[in-house]
Amino acid sequence: MPFKTVNPATGQTIREYPSCTLSDARAAADASREAFLEWRETPLRRRATMLRAAAGILRDRSGDFARLMAEEMGKPLGEGRSESEKCAWVLEYYAENGAGFLGDEPATVEGARAYWSYRPLGTVLAIMPWNFPFWQVFRAAGPTLLAGNAVLLKHAPNVPGCAAACEEIFQEAGLPSGLFTNLYLEVQDVGALLEHDAIRAVTLTGSVRAGKAVAAQAGALVKKCVLELGGSDPYVVLSDADVPLAVERSTTSRLINAGQSCIAAKRLIVVEEHYRRFLDGVMERFSAVVMGDPMDPSTEIGPVAREDLRDALHEQVRRSVDAGAELRLGGEVPDAAGAWYPPTVLAAVGPGMAAYHEELFGPVAVVIPARDDAHALRIANDTSFGLGAAVFTRDVERGEQLAREHLEAGACFVNDFTRSHPHLPFGGVRESGMGRELSPLGIREFVNAKTVWVAEG
Repeated sequence: MPFKTVNPATGQTIREYPSCTLSDARAAADASREAFLEWRETPLRRRATMLRAAAGILRDRSGDFARLMAEEMGKPLGEGRSESEKCAWVLEYYAENGAGFLGDEPATVEGARAYWSYRPLGTVLAIMPWNFPFWQVFRAAGPTLLAGNAVLLKHAPNVPGCAAACEEIFQEAGLPSGLFTNLYLEVQDVGALLEHDAIRAVTLTGSVRAGKAVAAQAGALVKKCVLELGGSDPYVVLSDADVPLAVERSTTSRLINAGQSCIAAKRLIVVEEHYRRFLDGVMERFSAVVMGDPMDPSTEIGPVAREDLRDALHEQVRRSVDAGAELRLGGEVPDAAGAWYPPTVLAAVGPGMAAYHEELFGPVAVVIPARDDAHALRIANDTSFGLGAAVFTRDVERGEQLAREHLEAGACFVNDFTRSHPHLPFGGVRESGMGRELSPLGIREFVNAKTVWVAEG
């Protein structure tokens, strides 16, 4: 079946892309192996030059790429341009620092000169999601390529134009043919491709269900995998919090990308003494947000990416209300073409409700009351996820201690909203995944840390 671009703002099909067969994908894997054998011998400084060239293309054509993202998954133009800029930033970060991250590490041993060296593995299969259709690709592919590997991209089927653009950018930057290849591969063929001998590792950003399936197969094949599987990030508003600041940072986080972010503020946990004031602040912000055409510069949030995703989100909201949550704003599907869903506020959320236990991927604020600080922190960790978290307190030293020692997540922020940053490791624990992207840790995920021992004399 062809891959389709369906504009989520209108529901109209814009264009179609022919899918590839499993045979085509296997041939691409063979070609990637040949490209890898040449690429691993390419001096790192030459690889870095090509990453910088790709960064320049991303900046020069950020307007084009922003329109493509708006068209395919509803991202407002301003957010799309920022996404292109962030992709350029991560490529330049690794181009600048990769040599240091991958340098030989000396060891002190008696009777020999010894060290370990970081060597590439081969072809990495990258299974990427639609919500940040450029950023997810470049933050994974940039360090993977710089380390000397090849990449096969299996992108989400609703952003085929973005997938093609990612390949074109690397081609224009001068990468060898076959080194980075986009595959319009059907989901049912991914497992068979992963079995190909040329593929030595896999990275996936997506659902828990998809991550578990890929991890099980990769484990059986003894192939390295990195998984980023989303989360249900707690934002904890303690008794000594600056409430207006907590409202501003929490709502900003929840509305980025129409709430379709794995590290968005998903569960807003507020002690009783601040609950009413905080809820009023969230209601005010969500009531004022401008929802509209993602091509309009004044739009703050556009539609969600697909109608089936909108319908699944709405079903979670309805189940939560049926279980006792208070619907304070929104929560109704507009009578309009496209995948629209209004900013929605659920209050008095507690255990047993979908909004308490599940990840809600859309512009829905979930406000959870807590008796006191200790109760709020227990609620924060009462989840199967562990990607991001935030704590709001005027006692910064205490906040840092809680972020470091108490909150169970891969990234914990104090008085700010969770975000990814090229300089910092990104990833989660528990059902949020395993492994890390970004930072020095990210570029070392898909390498062989090879011990070299040279006897004296």
